[in-house]
Amino acid sequence: MSSDYKTDRASVQVVIEKEATGKVKDIYKEIQKTLGIDFVPNMYKALAGNPDYLEMTWKKVQMVMGVDGKLGRKTKEIVALTVSIMSGCEYCTSVYNEAVKYAGLDDDALLELYAVIDLYSGLNRLNIGLQTKMDEKPWHGCGGG
Repeated sequence: MSSDYKTDRASVQVVIEKEATGKVKDIYKEIQKTLGIDFVPNMYKALAGNPDYLEMTWKKVQMVMGVDGKLGRKTKEIVALTVSIMSGCEYCTSVYNEAVKYAGLDDDALLELYAVIDLYSGLNRLNIGLQTKMDEKPWHGCGGG
């Protein structure tokens, strides 16, 4: 059921679409239908060696990202991109760069987002290094207002 075909940096064998059977094949079809794409993303192919884990991961993605909730899809995509950048995941950063563009962010908005990520990743590291003590009273972030 698995193939020697590997994603760029996958450390496990992946299950390509034409070799998928049973539960994996069904999940692949659902992924394509839900995402409106004609392929299965490499992330899911890499998980397919463990069909139960693939299923659980896909359900978790749907539970969190597939429902607007209070945050809305665009906000969730922005958070996903930010976490991907901060985690250093090239694959996820690429995916969510496209997702936020699809959600309506233009280049100016992306540059603004990257500036916020840059600012707060630096401030976080600075406060970690300084071992800054917690404030006695809450305040509403660095932006004021």
